[in-house]
Amino acid sequence: MEFALFLRLAVSRDKEGILSLAQVGIEIQTPEDVIKNTYTLEFLNIPELKQYSEGDMEQRIIDNLQIFLLELGKGFTFVGRQYKITVNNIHYHVDLVFYHRILKCFVLIDLKENSVRHEDIGQMNMYLGYFAMEENMPDDNASIGIILSKNKDELLVEYATSGMDSNLFVSKYELYLPNRKELEKLVYNILHDDIQNG
Repeated sequence: MEFALFLRLAVSRDKEGILSLAQVGIEIQTPEDVIKNTYTLEFLNIPELKQYSEGDMEQRIIDNLQIFLLELGKGFTFVGRQYKITVNNIHYHVDLVFYHRILKCFVLIDLKENSVRHEDIGQMNMYLGYFAMEENMPDDNASIGIILSKNKDELLVEYATSGMDSNLFVSKYELYLPNRKELEKLVYNILHDDIQNG
């Protein structure tokens, strides 16, 4: 966990803010407060260069659910995997469903082994619509949808989510933390940028 904090601190422009959050914690009020740009899934122990499927990834997450809940952050409770929803007699399955106790809403996670595609975003938007109409209780807030993908094309995501539910997020995951050389390069680049920016 300290290493993940170091990485977030290293790439942030608001270093004092990050250190303050690390000491007192974040106050959770909105979906943005629980979403990370990048999730570190090194605990899945998927060997580098090994081919893996979304099913393999999902099973490893279930096998390491306690650690995954820690990576997600405060307030998440597990509801189910391959959560079946039916629309016009066609069955769909949400990879992972959680409930966030503080925000009082469902959190739907779809895993993608490669890059997110525009149809993945449309599918998640459908899941959010289904949960709003069929699953939410009267006191539940709007669900959050997270697509976790290995690669994220920012421009595609921006266009594909334009005008859509603001509770739909696309985040990246990394299976391995940077090695020493990559970390040294990251620190050098950050220090170099700080010197140039004054």
